[in-house]
Amino acid sequence: KVILNGWGVGETHYGAYAGRARVKGDWLVPLPDGMSPHDAMAVGTAGYTAMLAVMALERHGIVPDRGPVVVTGAAGGVGSVAISILSTLGYHVIASTGRNAESPYLIDLGAAEVISREELSQPAKPLAKERWAGGIDSVGTHTLANVLSMTSYGGAIAACGLAGGMDLPTSVAPFILRGVSLLGIDSVMAPKPVRLEAWRRIATDLDLKKLSTLSRSIGFDGIIDAARDIIDGKIRGRVVVDM
Repeated sequence: KVILNGWGVGETHYGAYAGRARVKGDWLVPLPDGMSPHDAMAVGTAGYTAMLAVMALERHGIVPDRGPVVVTGAAGGVGSVAISILSTLGYHVIASTGRNAESPYLIDLGAAEVISREELSQPAKPLAKERWAGGIDSVGTHTLANVLSMTSYGGAIAACGLAGGMDLPTSVAPFILRGVSLLGIDSVMAPKPVRLEAWRRIATDLDLKKLSTLSRSIGFDGIIDAARDIIDGKIRGRVVVDM
């Protein structure tokens, strides 16, 4: 049993929802022991990207003792898995969401605090009060600019998405006055050794009970409606297509 995500499948290569697909063997990674195919797809590209972001923060020395970490777009696929992993690893997680009704869900996943997206959505100051040691951002634009301006000295933010926009209206102040680092996360073309390590870590550091909480299944005929709901911001966590 193997996992395939990224490499342009469903974008430049046919087969995203195929029952069978002919692909390059180098694109495949083995399904970790103790994880079912359904589990793997509940993690999916979003959860795998979240793990890549966690690993990047760890490489930069952002460990739980450094202080809180923020996760933006918290109720989405990346955010939901990131919160679960980070909390399991012992981090104090601050979840940022535009859907206040999802606060109980985020706390159940392991968030210690939930803040409104509005706190981060306005144009950012060059520097603001230090609030966290690190974070994972899937939103971009003003949200990422604010997150950077509020990162403590020597901290780091892993950027992996653009749900709010592709622009980044910030200044050099966080980088040259606080030594903050912006860590870019790409999941699509990540080399195989990195993928293998990410999936190994997912198998050990992601609570499968939380995974079942943050995912749901739909039939093949539900794909189009689910896609519309994702665009409209109505989906929380992950959706698995039962083939």
